[in-house]
Amino acid sequence: MDINVGDVLRLKKQHPCGSREWEVLRSGADFRLKCRGCGHQIMIARRLLEKNVKEIL
Repeated sequence: MDINVGDVLRLKKQHPCGSREWEVLRSGADFRLKCRGCGHQIMIARRLLEKNVKEIL
């Protein structure tokens, strides 16, 4: 899966704030994502992220 910094991802499960869209801030073995709803940032492993991506916007 080709995911780059600046991409917006729609994930299968929604964040507690209600948003499903995340912006990619860092890529590599791990990704840093920022919630487009509330601004919360998370680090997630590449394998987990690729499994949970519904689409790249």
